[in-house]
Order: sequence, then C-alpha cells, then structure tokens
Amino acid sequence: MQPRDLSDHVAYEAGRGIEEVARELGRDPSEFVKLASNENPHGPSPAAAVALRDAASSVSSYPKAAHADLTAAVADRWSVTDDQIWLANGGDGAIDYLHRATLEPGDDVLVPTPGFAYYGMSARFHHGDVREYGLSRADNFAQTADVVLETSDGERVVWITSPHNPTGSTMPLAEIERLADETDDETLLVVDEAYGEFADRDSAVALIEGRDGYDARDDVAVLRTFSKAYGLAGVRLGYAVVPDEWAEAYARVNTPFAASELACRAGLAALDDEEHVERTVETARESREYMREHIDADARVWESEGNFVLVDVGDASAVAEEMQNRGVIVRDCSSFGLPACIRITCGTDEETERAVETLNDVLADLDVEPDAAGGDDADDGETAVDSDPEAEVSDT
Repeated sequence: MQPRDLSDHVAYEAGRGIEEVARELGRDPSEFVKLASNENPHGPSPAAAVALRDAASSVSSYPKAAHADLTAAVADRWSVTDDQIWLANGGDGAIDYLHRATLEPGDDVLVPTPGFAYYGMSARFHHGDVREYGLSRADNFAQTADVVLETSDGERVVWITSPHNPTGSTMPLAEIERLADETDDETLLVVDEAYGEFADRDSAVALIEGRDGYDARDDVAVLRTFSKAYGLAGVRLGYAVVPDEWAEAYARVNTPFAASELACRAGLAALDDEEHVERTVETARESREYMREHIDADARVWESEGNFVLVDVGDASAVAEEMQNRGVIVRDCSSFGLPACIRITCGTDEETERAVETLNDVLADLDVEPDAAGGDDADDGETAVDSDPEAEVSDT
C-alpha cells in the first residue's frame, strides 16, 4: 500500500530556528539573532500572552464559543458579516479552504514567481494545475494588472501577494480592480495581505464591499494572518474575507473547529491590542529605512512595504552562510529563484543595526559583487520556486 503519486509536489520546509542552527554549529543560542522568517521582533501581543495562559485550563473543550467570538470580532473590524470571515489554521489553512471551494480537478491556478510556494502546493493537493506569472527584477518587481494579464488565460484562481514576499512590492487597488474586471467571470482573484498592516495601502476588502468609490464584487477575496503584526505565528491563526455570495461554502469546506481554543482566545486579545500593532509597524518602518540607508551602497536594497527588505548581495548562499556563522540568520532567497538576494526581517533597533554591520563586514570580507545597477538574476527572477518537484522550498 502506497500513497498516491506525489512526484509533482514539493516539500515545505520552514525557516530554521536559532536552537537548530546553534546545535548544528555547536554554539550557544544566545549568540544568534534570527531575521529570516518575518516574525515579530517584539514577540506576541502581551494581551494575547495573558489570554493564552488564562485559556490553558479550558483546552479540554471544543472551541465553539471562542471560534464564534473571534469570527464576530474580525467581521466587526472589517464591517462585514460573520459569514464572510473564514477562520483557519494560519493563512495557509485559508488558502486550502479557498481552493476546496473553487477547484475542480484540472482547473488552473495562477501564482506569482518569485512567490509563496504554498499557493501552488495547495492547488496541487486539491488536484488543480499551476501556472505562473513572473515579477521582473528589471522592473523592480512591479505588480500591475498588465503583468498578470500577459499570462492569465481563464484560471479559476489568481493569486496576488500585496505586499509581496520576498520583494515587498504592492499592487494598487485600482490595478486589482482592473485585473478583476479583465479576468474571466469565473475567476476568483485572491489578494494575500499577510503583511498588510505594514503597508500604507487600503485593503482590497474595499473591493469586496464596494467602498471608497469601488463597486462591490463577488470575484475577490482577501487573506489575512495573525502571524506577523500580531506576533502569533506559533499559534497558527489566519482568515479569509470572502464575498457575501460565498458565505455558505465555508461550512462545507472547513475542518471541524478550524482554529483552536488557544488560537481564538489569543486572536481576540491581540485584535484589541492596538498599541502592540502600532509599535510593531513603526519598528518595521524604521528598520526598513535604516537598512536602505546603511547597507553597503553596492548592495541594492529594494523599497518594501512588508516587515523585511530584499537585498542583492551577489551570492546569497555564501553571504547568508557567513552571516549565520557570525550570529545573524537571514533568508537565502535562492529558493525563490533569486540566487543573488537575501531577505532580512525587520528587527528591533539593536537587531537591525547588528544585521547591517554584519552584512557590510561580510560583503567586504568575501569581496562579492552585488549588482547595484539592477541587472537580472537567472531567468529575470522568474524561475518558479516550485517548478522543481524534487526541491524543498522554504517561504515563511
């Protein structure tokens, strides 16, 4: 007895933690700072931490009330109905639910490259086929309707990541609206706003609800997560905001109790902790600015609206490895199809300054040659992260 043929699937490998790296190098974990997985440098919302402790004694019960309470709170935050909020086990759980609700075997899903590998992984789990549109380094990874429409051909689902991981670029709402207008009537456009709190942009929820001068739509959905700005990556909590016409589908595609008691209680507390979110967003903005101003001028740093920056260092593998040896863990973006680039998460002031100093020293010591002029990586940055079924990818 064997599982079904999974040869066209990739394995997801999460970013390595401090303890794992320290064990491998035979070092003390306190020597390292991790700026590789876009986690919150201030940790979880303090209110959420209290809620987790308080809820610990109730985990013997199913989270029916907590699930309903959080659904209502999130719906109120976005001024939508409760039925339009699909809670999930992280943003990836919401990706699965949307694919379950849309895909028939053989339907196509269109995903960005470079980009989050789980879009394609989930589509294949649900017997969909995956096509890709490329974001060009030569155009600073600009996201426009035309970039997507050049490739789009009647897909059932089209994924937009705004802010985009790993580049930090965004797509304006007017472009998202035009893209929705010009794709097929049966195409669902999903805007992944996992990093939305860090961007000076309105949410695409406005397109779903017909606000701010936009017409209400039934072909746009929005993804959000508690992992980044709220600092709850470890409890796995995310959600989708869907059109009212999609409301009834959730009960037919979700798992029983799609978010745990602890996750729901933590989410409820974090949602009201505006001070923690504001502090986190301000830290990210200051960190992005510091890195752009102080990283070696020969290393290109792209503008970003996420809690990270993408940096051309010439040889990502060599630079990331040496930075790790010196105690700063960053993301080698070779798995994204960007072998010259690393991604650095925005840390505290101290962490950011250490990362910049370490990077500059490594660039000088290794004598690598970043492409500050912005020439193309291999395949113009359009090599698919999940195009090689044998590869393992890591996209947190």
